[in-house]
Amino acid sequence: MTLGDTATFGVDLGGTNLRIALVDPDGSVVDQHRVSTPSTLEGIVVAITDAVRGLAPLRPDARALGVGAAGMVDHQGTIHYSPNVPAFLHAPVRTELEAASGLPVVVDNDANVAVLAELVHGAARGCTEVLLITLGTGVGGGIVTRGEVLRGAHGFGAEVGHFQVDPDGPLCACGQRGHWEALASGTALGALGREWATAGAAPSVLARTSGSIDEITGVLVGDVAQGGAADAIAIVEEYGRRVALGLVGLVNIFDPERVVVSGGLIELGDVLLAPIRTAFDGRIEGAPHRPAVPILAAELGGSAGVVGAAVLARELM
Repeated sequence: MTLGDTATFGVDLGGTNLRIALVDPDGSVVDQHRVSTPSTLEGIVVAITDAVRGLAPLRPDARALGVGAAGMVDHQGTIHYSPNVPAFLHAPVRTELEAASGLPVVVDNDANVAVLAELVHGAARGCTEVLLITLGTGVGGGIVTRGEVLRGAHGFGAEVGHFQVDPDGPLCACGQRGHWEALASGTALGALGREWATAGAAPSVLARTSGSIDEITGVLVGDVAQGGAADAIAIVEEYGRRVALGLVGLVNIFDPERVVVSGGLIELGDVLLAPIRTAFDGRIEGAPHRPAVPILAAELGGSAGVVGAAVLARELM
């Protein structure tokens, strides 16, 4: 991998939030803008180009833009489908952004750029075999094998949120039932919290909404759990077991050196990671007879998406 040695722009284009950052070659974020993700491709392009123009004077030598987007991104930078971003339906994101910004642009799946960030600047430094999952609005995956990001024949590889773990399970955002994402996303954590509250098993969580079950979200459950409430901790523990269910299958298939957990929910720290590790260790094949596979928090935290996209853009320099 050959990377440029100047600052680049990185974009983390998620189902809920859009972050645009200017990133130095050492991975440090110079400055960034964050807005709610617009509902149309035109709005997304305008938001990104406006932010890039605002950031550009800070590093006048920045000459490339990388985008990590939640969806199925082909090798030409077209996003064909995203269950969480309705604007992405055969959307020529790279072409539109190049025309609007005047910069060379590269677009990839958001989890692919997150694993690239951790490989170059974070928790996967020095590794050649890595599995990264992102826990946010949905569940994303990034896989590194032999030191390279695995993208598949069409660029759609590592859509780990969309393998079926329960054919009778809840409806996934993509329209299928029982996908891992439907059980293990931040959206699913909110649904689990509402389920427990409806059953009368989450009084501390419900108290934070003044009794409105519909206002319970994954973020709220996590906040209450971090505050030490036993019912919220129990919900996160159950959620952690659901995350571990998918991780066990993926690790059995890919045999990574380590698993890196990224995305917004990683802010919960060991409140989330401890039950994932416990459930994982109890289910992985031949655990006593194989090297341990550590499950680590992404070192770059919420910045992994923008940093990884900026790293990807350096390949254009």
